[in-house]
Amino acid sequence: QVQLVESGGGLVQAGGSLRLSCAASGRTFSNYAMGWFRQAPGKEREFVAANSWSGDYSLYADSVKGRFTISRDIGKNTVYLQMNSLKPEDTAVYYCAAESVRDIGRVIENEYEYDHWGQGTQVTVSS
Repeated sequence: QVQLVESGGGLVQAGGSLRLSCAASGRTFSNYAMGWFRQAPGKEREFVAANSWSGDYSLYADSVKGRFTISRDIGKNTVYLQMNSLKPEDTAVYYCAAESVRDIGRVIENEYEYDHWGQGTQVTVSS
């Protein structure tokens, strides 16, 4: 079983930056596609960004494209979400997710395809 722990959330002013981390532990963390999702109060959870195991392929929601960057450090079993030019509408609980894949180049956008989830970290952007 893979355990995921997010960190790095907090309160930031609009235009600021935060970097979220998602550390994986447990069974051998190999060949896992990773994703970031978020859920704002009163809204459904939505896709933010995803990354292939190889790290060669990434996908972003239109709302964060050009502002957020997903990356990973395989040696540290950690995936990151660098968030720049933050807006109040980015306020949400951010979750990382992992799914074992055979194709190391596969990127997963659909939240229902992920079996492993972290507990979430709160990001609040003030105007």
